[in-house]
Amino acid sequence: MSRLIIGAMVRAIGAYPSGWRYPGAHRDPRGDAAVLRRAAEVAEAARLDYLFFGDWLATGHDLEFRDPYLVARIDPISAITYLAGVTQRIGLIATANTTYADPYSLARSTASADLLSGGRAGLNLVTGAEPRAAGNHGRDFHVANETRYDRAVEFELVLRRLWDSFDDDAIVADAASGVYLDPSRLHATDFHGSHLSVTGPLNVARPVQGHLPIVHAGTSPRSRLFAAQSADLALVAVSGMAQAAAIREELRALAFESGRDDRTLKVIAPVLPIVGETREHAQSIADELSELVQIAEDWPDGPPEAFPANRSLAQLSTLVGVDLTGRSPDRAVTPSLIAGFSAAGQELVEIVGERTGRTPLGERPPTLRHLVVAASVNASMIVGTAVEIAAEFEAWGDAGAVDGFNVLSAVQPAQFEAFALGVVPELQRRGVFPTEYEGETLRDHLGLERSASVHVTPGDPVFPSVSRRDGVSR
Repeated sequence: MSRLIIGAMVRAIGAYPSGWRYPGAHRDPRGDAAVLRRAAEVAEAARLDYLFFGDWLATGHDLEFRDPYLVARIDPISAITYLAGVTQRIGLIATANTTYADPYSLARSTASADLLSGGRAGLNLVTGAEPRAAGNHGRDFHVANETRYDRAVEFELVLRRLWDSFDDDAIVADAASGVYLDPSRLHATDFHGSHLSVTGPLNVARPVQGHLPIVHAGTSPRSRLFAAQSADLALVAVSGMAQAAAIREELRALAFESGRDDRTLKVIAPVLPIVGETREHAQSIADELSELVQIAEDWPDGPPEAFPANRSLAQLSTLVGVDLTGRSPDRAVTPSLIAGFSAAGQELVEIVGERTGRTPLGERPPTLRHLVVAASVNASMIVGTAVEIAAEFEAWGDAGAVDGFNVLSAVQPAQFEAFALGVVPELQRRGVFPTEYEGETLRDHLGLERSASVHVTPGDPVFPSVSRRDGVSR
């Protein structure tokens, strides 16, 4: 198999809802700078391919319970620019929302980040429309939601044209002749579409990588088509290896049909490993994280108004087919209780057993809280030792299910460092991840060629043909 791509999806207070409550966890976003710097140092020493920063353009009380890491976080472009100054080789990927961003400003900041980092910047384009974000940007939510993918397609085209405003040799800087710029190698953008109009050119030199690697995530047919046609990395949340392999095949087929070399599309799955010195130790960590998650029944008079509706015994009752309302969330789940569970309920008990080691016949059976958490917290979790987690990663790669993983850490810094210092060396020992960086830029790390300029015309000797698997060039 080809070597795996491994990046870290950085959430400073942890990616699990209760991660910030775990003993020793970082929990105050006012101290994020030190945590991010330490994470970058550890990740680069482990030779991870990139650090990935997501985004959310609003905040509110509901996020405290659903996704605490979203309540207050550093702007992703600022984060990668800061870390560019304290790292040397690791890639740095920021997120921007095409529904609300200004393409000229984004092209300028990202081209600058790529130049300042020596070619290590990447850009995750998201298309979501959300009422609070719309209000923060003076937009009509309903209109934005209806047109978001049409705008995203135009946005991506505009970005590439802006990044290519200068040819690589446009700045002559000949002191003897007094010629600084070759105007024939400076290109106007002149894009006028249904949603965007940008004249250009950009007032930043061409990025080191030509174009920053583009990342896109999503599950809808339109989202997958956008990723297949335009992205270098497609982030795909999956429930298992078979589903991942099917989606990867679908995305690559769409990429091939669009005329690109489908092997240049890398399919990456998010995963949340819980790493322990033994399997039992890892399960004890997952167990404690589950017990620290609040559910609706923790408030005798009812949860706060903004509390997630799915994190309750009422919702669990619907799933398992047994009325559990009115019971203590810490009631043991015994064989007699689960006898009436639906197939989905039985599967939930098995998931809890795999993650926490708690089984209905064991000395410490799971509780109803464990079932609520497993059903309501969306996390692709792998629990085990460094050797077990590395073996699982390798198996997914061997099966052609993914090209790599975006690793989330439930607890910062402990679980992030457990992965970087434990799982990564095991992957390197197995020969599926390099022990040293093999290139200078993020494109090098991802196995991608430097982008040709959109202003170079087909037939020009420097215009690269796109070799497809059937030998046809486009």
